[in-house]
This record gives sequence, structure tokens and C-alpha cells, in this order.
Amino acid sequence: MPLREAPPTPRQLINDIAAARPVTVADYMAAANAHYYATRDPLGAAGDFTTAPEISQMFGEMVGIWIADLWTRAGNPAFRYVELGPGRGTLAADALRTMARFGCEPVGIHLVETSPALRAAQLARLPAAQHHDEVDALPGDAPLLIVANEFFDALPIHQYVRTADGWRERMVGRAGDARMAVAGDVSADEAIPAALRGAAEGTIVETMPVAAAIMQRCAFRLSRQGGAMLAIDYGYTGPAAGDTLQAVKAHGFADPFADPGEADLTAHVDFAALADAARSGGVAVAGPSPQGAWLRRMGIDARLASLVAAAPARADELQGRRDRLVNADAMGELFKAIAFTAPNWPTPAGFTGDPL
Repeated sequence: MPLREAPPTPRQLINDIAAARPVTVADYMAAANAHYYATRDPLGAAGDFTTAPEISQMFGEMVGIWIADLWTRAGNPAFRYVELGPGRGTLAADALRTMARFGCEPVGIHLVETSPALRAAQLARLPAAQHHDEVDALPGDAPLLIVANEFFDALPIHQYVRTADGWRERMVGRAGDARMAVAGDVSADEAIPAALRGAAEGTIVETMPVAAAIMQRCAFRLSRQGGAMLAIDYGYTGPAAGDTLQAVKAHGFADPFADPGEADLTAHVDFAALADAARSGGVAVAGPSPQGAWLRRMGIDARLASLVAAAPARADELQGRRDRLVNADAMGELFKAIAFTAPNWPTPAGFTGDPL
């Protein structure tokens, strides 16, 4: 297999921009995040951000219950557990432990991850796991049960801005000594969803072709092999306008163009675009559902009660962690869950009343 061309380093990005060679927001985001994730473990108090599995074991346990329920109703087939961008492996460890209580054990654990630092953390928790650089490298011999938590938001997006001369792609260029997004000089009208083309000057629209392509590849796999996929991320149901590109560093927001490769760059996920890509691959779509509603339907409050009963002294702490995952003023509304199932697989739990 030929080696993929390495993305430019942050220093190369800076040099190109300084030499008046602007790069697209997508290329900038891809290069910056490739360096960022390859050079650190960004999670936890000592890192830059905290994900739901790190907040509470209850999150991964609800994912495990979701998988075990679906697997049972599918007839207990042999399957492979897959996770895209699995962080430190915390979610997988909690989900697999919960699944095992129901006799739901995969024939293999497969993690799609490119960061050396995170691969090491994952293997510390999941020594039997196999790593892959991309979805296309996954085995093709059994149904796949795929989890993607806060994976799609870190994939590169394209941004477009409505100018007096029409739509233009946003580029990262130089303004004095600073880097900033500027309008390109090539017409981009055809890249804009028809419903948004007439938007006012200054409007910004984002597209996510990389995320859609990965989603479609997963859907093709599910259509051929069977199985299902659960994706949880923050975002919206488009088409919609707005600039959602953001940088997070030391648990606070930062300028996304100030220090490429040293902050986590993300953007809101368009769940309608994910659903369209999945349907083109032949799978059924359930959701999206707000994360809080989905977790309640999966039984997080019953699990909270059992944890509190076992450790009464931790009642306030456990309640606070549950609230951070579920409440609308925390992660409960902005974060959403969406599921994709292969033909002839059961309808997944947790999505009643949440059609796209």
C-alpha cells in the first residue's frame, strides 16, 4: 500500500501564508489538527478539553446497553466492535464491560486512530485492540458495531462567504502580522446549498465533505457486512448558515488562527449532511436526538440511582456528572446522537420521536 502524503506542518502553513499563499480553511484545519493530535494526549484536566466518557462512566455504559440491546434483537451475531477516534479508550472500556454483562462480546476490537500518543493510552486500557489508520482498513468478515463520539467535529470543513461579487471560499491568509480568514477570488456559488444561495452579504456557510465521505464509507461497510453505527457529536440539522469553527486550549476558547497545531480545532456537525451521506450508502437513519434525551431513554437515571446507592457519599458528585451530560444548559441539547443501521437490522433504541 503506498504511503499517504504527509500533511504540511504548522511551520509550513505559517511560511506559506506569510509568503502570500493563502490556504483553504479545510487544509489549514487538517494540517493543524494532524500535528495537534500526533503530538499529545489532549484530554483531561492537564489537557485542553474533556469528553463525555471522561466525565462519567455512565456515558460509555449507556452506549454499551445500546449495543447489547441491538445485538440481542439482531439474533446475537458474531460482530466486531469498532470505534472512530476513541480518545483514551475510556468509552470503549466502559461500553465493552457493560456489554459483557449481557453476553455481548465482540470477536475483535478495532480502533481507527492515527495519534501515537492516544494509541498508547488506548492499548493501556484495551490491550487486545487492533489499530487502523482509516475505515477502509477494517476487516470485512463480520457485522460491525461502530461508535463515533466527538469524531466528526474534528474533521476539516470548508467555509464560504457571500461577498458583493457572489460566494467565495474562505481562505486563511495574512493581515499584517496576524493570520485570519479572508475571501478567495474564485466563484464558489455551486458549493452552496440552494436554500442558502440568496443569503445576505457576509453570510458564512460550512460544508463537510471529508466527514460525509467517511460516513458514506461506513454506510457501505454496514450495507455489505451488517451492523450499525452510533455517532454522538455537537452540531445542528442543516442546511444552516454560520461560522462554527473554534479552537479550544487549556479548557478555554482560543483564536483558531493564532497558533496552528497547538489547539484543538473543531466545527459543528451538520447531522442532515451525515444522514444524506449514510442513506446514499444504503443504510437506515434514526435521529438525531438530543444527547440528554437519548441518555435518559437508555436508562442513565436508573444507572445513577444504582451508583448512588452503592456510594452515597458521592451522590452530589455523581448527580453533577449526570447533569453535565444530560441538562440542556450543559451538553444535553447541543450534543446529539444519530444511528445508522444495515438493511434487515432492528430499529435502534433511544430514538423514538426523533426523525430527521
